[in-house]
Amino acid sequence: MRSPEPSVGAPAARAAPASCGALFAAFNRLALQGFGGVLPVAQRELVERLGWLTRDQFLELLALSQVLPGPNVVNLGLIYGDRCFGWRGALAASAGMLLLPLAIVLALTMAALRFGEVPAVAGALRGMGVVAAGLVLATAIRLAPGLRGSPLGRAAVVALVAATVAAVAVLRWPLLPVVLALGLPGIALAAWRLREAAS
Repeated sequence: MRSPEPSVGAPAARAAPASCGALFAAFNRLALQGFGGVLPVAQRELVERLGWLTRDQFLELLALSQVLPGPNVVNLGLIYGDRCFGWRGALAASAGMLLLPLAIVLALTMAALRFGEVPAVAGALRGMGVVAAGLVLATAIRLAPGLRGSPLGRAAVVALVAATVAAVAVLRWPLLPVVLALGLPGIALAAWRLREAAS
């Protein structure tokens, strides 16, 4: 079994999945808890509950997952599963993330098409959006201490976060321009500072 490679100097995770079945079960459990957003649940399950990843390792996988096309947490599951058991682990993690939630979403979609005009149903859907936003904000706050060791430095991290929030929430930029305008310069600056530190 290939365990996830920690960063240089980073603490090792407390445990690792014993099998592809354990991977499937874990990602299925977190997917079924993630109404409105799986990211907060993934952080709690993989880092805090199971101990398969440290907070720094989770942040590294999440950063890579966000750059790749596709849903962030599905990408994270694919990468983590591949690191543990190769293509079988990637398949197990992604199947755990997608199979039962897909069936639930299809059933709920049919129900929403039939009952979506009912005021109670419309209000419940709006309420779920608020809860999802709160969960994402709580996860960001919980993961923020992991940015202390960023090669960008505190000032650059704060500036990039503020610029990203402004671009997405205020200017309503699509994801691709945000990644190109802010992500690429951030990656270049981090790579430059890492080279400087290594030399």
